[in-house]
Amino acid sequence: MSFVIKCLDCGHKAHYYPTSVTCPQCNSQWREAEYDYEAIAKTLPAQLASRPFDLWRYRELLPIRNPNPSLALGEGGSPLLPAINLGMMLGCPNIYIKDERQGPTGSFKDRQASVTIAALKEAGITEMVAASTGNVAISYSAYASRAGMKLWAFVTSLVPSVKMREIALYGSQVIKITGSYDQCKQVAQEFARQRGLYQDMGARTITSIEAMKTIAFEIVEQITAAQGPSPNTAWHTPDWYVQAISGGMGPLGVHKGFRELKQMGLIDRIPAFAPIQADGCAPMVTSWKKGLETAEVVKSPQTHIETLATGDPGRAYQFLRTRVDETNGVFESVTDEEAFRAMHVLAKMEGISAEPAAAVAFAGLFKLIRAGVIKPTDTVVVNCTGHTMPAEQSVLGDNWSRDVKFPSREETPQEGLLAALTQVAPEKFPRIVVVEDTSEARRLIRRILQSQGNFTILEATNGREGLEMIQRELPDLIILDLMMPEMDGFAVLEELRAKPETAAIPVIVATAKELTPEEKNRLGGQIQSLMQKGDFLNDEFLEEVKALIK
Repeated sequence: MSFVIKCLDCGHKAHYYPTSVTCPQCNSQWREAEYDYEAIAKTLPAQLASRPFDLWRYRELLPIRNPNPSLALGEGGSPLLPAINLGMMLGCPNIYIKDERQGPTGSFKDRQASVTIAALKEAGITEMVAASTGNVAISYSAYASRAGMKLWAFVTSLVPSVKMREIALYGSQVIKITGSYDQCKQVAQEFARQRGLYQDMGARTITSIEAMKTIAFEIVEQITAAQGPSPNTAWHTPDWYVQAISGGMGPLGVHKGFRELKQMGLIDRIPAFAPIQADGCAPMVTSWKKGLETAEVVKSPQTHIETLATGDPGRAYQFLRTRVDETNGVFESVTDEEAFRAMHVLAKMEGISAEPAAAVAFAGLFKLIRAGVIKPTDTVVVNCTGHTMPAEQSVLGDNWSRDVKFPSREETPQEGLLAALTQVAPEKFPRIVVVEDTSEARRLIRRILQSQGNFTILEATNGREGLEMIQRELPDLIILDLMMPEMDGFAVLEELRAKPETAAIPVIVATAKELTPEEKNRLGGQIQSLMQKGDFLNDEFLEEVKALIK
């Protein structure tokens, strides 16, 4: 296999050896692999058809001379899932989730570990050091164990204990550092230096960047299968790629993947990149928004999402800044609370349980769509980088469970069971009637409401049925569509306001069309809020619901 390592500073090219971590010409640590792209472009597309859909189907574009199948754990080949409910909610129907939770250890770091360990094994290296906030060490531990290598895992004391135990389970030595992640990396670097051990260097590790680019390769194949080929090239690309970042390695690698595909003529453009950080540790975001070429260091990260708490990204910021600007992308940040809320929305709308770091990307997506940066017609891929660990109290909040006392022997079975069920779903929960003739819209509204609180939700499929249900149930709130057969929303409102028992029930009108001035006047004084479908994630909708049912 033909490839060389090119220095990003002086351009010097050399052969690849994992233990050679600096350019022999200028001593730079920033280098990347180069391949014979012209030759690979002629043969790779035809070869893919007969290969398994995993990371190693792109082996001609990886820095491994002789891939060893015995080291593989099933890495790569993660599904690209259409986010149908999120798309409806956000008014952006072409959102896809790259589900990296389905890697061998549950995160996208499995790609990094699999390629790096394969290269180290090929070079005869038997011991290595890695600093981590959890996922990197878990992935490296699994692959090091399979390869018969020793891993020294340096982690901060804020890493959840369940992750530390998993690292240790694989046989790795866990060294817990009471300090920031940047300090943890410093200790690991000195330890590796003193013992002469190989150390993972994040974005400066050639194999890490090369592994991450396989995400781009898979995305273009999957998008093409979903949407058809581009008019000009064999493969299709999304308009946006969104990912949460700490040190920036992931997007740097993914961008390189798109860049190589474009260089080979297999795609005609690179998507806009949107790296997302947590507000409490967002050196890249704040520096980019200030127009700085060098990142301002965050010395004391103020985020509970420890896996994203890299306060000093170093030169990774400069490289990623260039990639973002070249693609007309953006850096953005979100609060911890926005990320935790996105965890709930993602789980309850799409059935995907993501870790807080991955939820940062989705919170960023929501923010960029609201701001109009991502357009309704854009195709977006969001990297769901990892699966959640057992959820902590700070994520779930209060009242996440209910206690049920099973009936005693003295109670009759029926009475006791009914009593238990009333504890599960007490009548005190506010009741909401949704009157909507489209099943997809009813499902969407139900899921949004269920993701925000405990409501009893009743559904009617047309205006006549809705009116009868409202008069019978006398709910706390009505969410009403205007355009329905038989009896439209305007007629329902007139009937409701004509009867004393229903006249005071608050109504939120949901409509997919822009109303004329006459239609707005017709609604005047009869409803509490007018919401456009596709804008249901707007805080105004949820706050309006909460205010009206108090």
